[in-house]
Amino acid sequence: MRYVSTRGAAPELDFEEAMLTGLAHDGGLYVPETVPEFDLGELAALAGRPYEEVAQRVIAPFVGDSFSREELAGAIARAYAGINHPARAPLAQLGPNHFLLELFHGPTLAFKDFAMQLIGQLFELSLKRRGRRATIIGATSGDTGSAAIEAFAGLEAVDVVILFPDGRVSAVQRRQMTTPAAANVHALAIEGDFDAAQARVKDMFNDFAFRDAVGLAAVNSINWARVLAQVVYYVTAALSLGAPHRSIDFTVPTGNFGDIYAGSIARRMGVPIGRLVIATNRNDILHRALETGEYAPQGVAPTISPSMDIQVSSNFERALFDAYDRDGAAVAQLMQEQRARGGFRISQGALEALREGFASGRADEADTADTITRTHRDAGLLLCPHSAVGVKVAGEHLGAAPMVTLATAHPAKFPDAVEAATGHRPELPARLADLFDLPERFTRVPDDMGAIQSLIRERISA
Repeated sequence: MRYVSTRGAAPELDFEEAMLTGLAHDGGLYVPETVPEFDLGELAALAGRPYEEVAQRVIAPFVGDSFSREELAGAIARAYAGINHPARAPLAQLGPNHFLLELFHGPTLAFKDFAMQLIGQLFELSLKRRGRRATIIGATSGDTGSAAIEAFAGLEAVDVVILFPDGRVSAVQRRQMTTPAAANVHALAIEGDFDAAQARVKDMFNDFAFRDAVGLAAVNSINWARVLAQVVYYVTAALSLGAPHRSIDFTVPTGNFGDIYAGSIARRMGVPIGRLVIATNRNDILHRALETGEYAPQGVAPTISPSMDIQVSSNFERALFDAYDRDGAAVAQLMQEQRARGGFRISQGALEALREGFASGRADEADTADTITRTHRDAGLLLCPHSAVGVKVAGEHLGAAPMVTLATAHPAKFPDAVEAATGHRPELPARLADLFDLPERFTRVPDDMGAIQSLIRERISA
């Protein structure tokens, strides 16, 4: 299996190199040259099988010979042993033909655990056999950072550096990043919003001298391995609801487009997915782009669903690459326009292709709070604000096919918003009960690449 850049000017890589490289040297994102497909019988045979077995079957064709069957199986088993539900990703029913996919039973209570725990295992395997050390760097709007720290803390071959927007994540999210005591963990609170943090990470990857000097590696959703791991729960959810013998719809609360792009890969593999619905909060650039064809940031407004407070959606580039018939030069031109003027116009043909693959909707603050209230009253379930955005938008797209809304985080990660909407304050699971008693350890940094690079050099050399 070979991987190509969405901008067409970087060398092709195998899975292991694409995983370790993260961002391509031409600034693009790696995607598989081809997507392997299941036939009907292969899919049907996976129904009812353990999550780990489905994961092995889905992931193995994309890995190729980068890892042996035994290495991959071991990594998958270790990655998902810490998910505190026997089904790993169980379904709960919200109403007639509407289901909630609970992706928050992992160690940091967010869907990011499904990918990050596996990446941690694969990175460790790869770096040890190469005799290499890496500096894992990521920007987070809340959940990626804590999941990365949980996955890499204490590992011998890596330092992990996470940039998060100061004051723009929940207290639980912040403490999950700032309380780990492992010496290889470095949490940096950057002035500005998530887009600023993400921009500095991309800048560091494009500074090739710095990138090589510190062994930079990315675990944001720009890393293909992150997207690949998320494909699995689309498969298990669809099979649980009758696939491959009927079609299933999915609604995904998303800001960075990685999680819903994983759904499109599952569909290309042959999983009968009908509609993939993008659910945005009031920072609705993805919804507006599909409605108007104009990708035009309007500034980030803080919300009660902070992990979606994004206007520069990195993984949208992968969808554009497909919509432009894999024309890397065309995508590179769009990204150049984005850098030069902040946005770009999607061609009519590409826009039609995007609309064929995705629907969209938005939920403002009142919609989100009202959905948390109604879901608790009617179904007895507590939703985090991000999941509530998904449930609200899914309600506008219900049809004959079962609809699955992805519940991306545990409600206890956002207790203030949930309590305000329901009068009930969700409690953290017992394994995290002491989170607010632990000392915090983080550093505030300006939105300045030189200052951030100097701090990283200092920390990893120590």
